[in-house]
Amino acid sequence: MFDTATMALDWLGVIVFAITGCLVASRKQMDVVGFALLGTATGIGGGTLRDVLLGSPVFWIREPAYLIACVIVSTLVFFTAHIPQSRYKFLLWLDAVGLALFAVTGAEKAAQAGADGIVAIAMGVITATFGGILRDLLGSESPVILSREIYVSAALAAAIVFVALLALGAPRELAIGSGFSIGLLVRAAALHFGWSLPRYRQRPGMPYHAAK
Repeated sequence: MFDTATMALDWLGVIVFAITGCLVASRKQMDVVGFALLGTATGIGGGTLRDVLLGSPVFWIREPAYLIACVIVSTLVFFTAHIPQSRYKFLLWLDAVGLALFAVTGAEKAAQAGADGIVAIAMGVITATFGGILRDLLGSESPVILSREIYVSAALAAAIVFVALLALGAPRELAIGSGFSIGLLVRAAALHFGWSLPRYRQRPGMPYHAAK
């Protein structure tokens, strides 16, 4: 039952991220091949890097259905992307869902592969963010990861909550649900309230004579 739920979340994350890639393609007025490229790269990019770093079989090579699903979703969005009136706003909220999903499922897959807690957290963050980085680079968009609002920190929070609850002996269903909820809430609050971490500000350097 649990494996089925985890797989369903993984599929949902792939589809949601594929749609965000297609929405960027629609903003750039690409053809259907461009949609398929951005949708597929966004949907499977983070999981691919995770599996390569973990030395595990790449998930979509083992199960090509993921790749096929990304192409099908991309084709469908090609004909329906005009429906959301504000595609960028829709993109940001879908991306928030995908971010939280992949942060948790990425950390879960790393844990299943035998990685320790720190590595599992890192793999969760990589899975959650790398697809979006590819999407924005291929679509010549300003990377969401560099936006002022909290982004990577939301993925980090989701992965930390998941791994911490597992370490404390909590049921895995609770760990996944809690991690996803925290990640989504943090990112949603950042979008709604414009939250951001403190940024470096230019200030005078130390005079040379004072450094001696």
